[in-house]
Amino acid sequence: MRVLVTGGAGYIGSVVTEELVNDGHEVVVYDNLVKGHRQAVVAGATFVKGDLLDAATLRQTLKDRRIEAVIHMAAYSLVGESCEQPSKYYQNNVVASLVLLDTMRECDVSRIVFSSTAATYGEPVSQPIYETAPNNPTNPYGESKLAFERAMYWSERAHGLKYVSLRYFNAAGASENCGEDHDPESHIIPIALQAAAGKRPHVEIYGDDYPTPDGTCLRDYIHVIDLARAHILALGAMSPMSNVSRIYNLGCGGDGYSVREVIETARQVTGKDIPVRIGPRRAGDPATLIASSDKIKRELGWQPQYQDLRVIIESAWRWMLAHPHGYAE
Repeated sequence: MRVLVTGGAGYIGSVVTEELVNDGHEVVVYDNLVKGHRQAVVAGATFVKGDLLDAATLRQTLKDRRIEAVIHMAAYSLVGESCEQPSKYYQNNVVASLVLLDTMRECDVSRIVFSSTAATYGEPVSQPIYETAPNNPTNPYGESKLAFERAMYWSERAHGLKYVSLRYFNAAGASENCGEDHDPESHIIPIALQAAAGKRPHVEIYGDDYPTPDGTCLRDYIHVIDLARAHILALGAMSPMSNVSRIYNLGCGGDGYSVREVIETARQVTGKDIPVRIGPRRAGDPATLIASSDKIKRELGWQPQYQDLRVIIESAWRWMLAHPHGYAE
């Protein structure tokens, strides 16, 4: 299949691109490189530097490359920043995405897999979280993702768009070629590994008085390769004869892992001391966020292969050791 991956030079997008290429798909990465890295685009994929708001370049790319489906991953994703600059997130995550939908329709591209988020649920009413749980985002980031899910819903009814929306929980780990290189870094696993490597003085734990076994937040971590495989299954589910659009959670379920467990596992993997400092709770941080991924397992046959936290952290550590300066080297 000929697939356009928006945001394919980013962390998750680069691994999705890698898996698509490995499976024999023709992949075009469309990225403005504001957050992504040109070096993250794997060999075998075509790269186009472009912004989604640039409808002319986007239209030309879809037509010239005869694109059949889109995996839409281009977005801003920092919760705190979204609260400080909500219009920035609506402009990039909603307005630019609507340009993508309109341009797809002009070019007769009717299939899209969307990179969504567990932030659409907001404060969970029960655990684990099922796709039927209420959507009540507590920040502009989650609101912007939910807004585009609704836009796809109405585009399906108006224009026959077929979509699969994948609501991620905590993506982590690395493939052999692609890993996390954010500025600033906001994810606990690379932060812990940076502390192990001496690149930061400590890891901040935001609250240790939650109603959890060790007082720190519990989260559901999913290996980025398992995440990527779900996108490929979603593409296959949208055959030309398919008349069903779907929303799926993506996590590993179980009991999740606490912040302290992540740090301790990082110590074991690296053999390094990782200093910790306890800070106050962050507003809006639920004590527990655990996914039920039963639906995608049942309907698409998805089975995560790298569920163990140690395996996830080991892959991230290998990538960091091989790329001590990220993609800058």
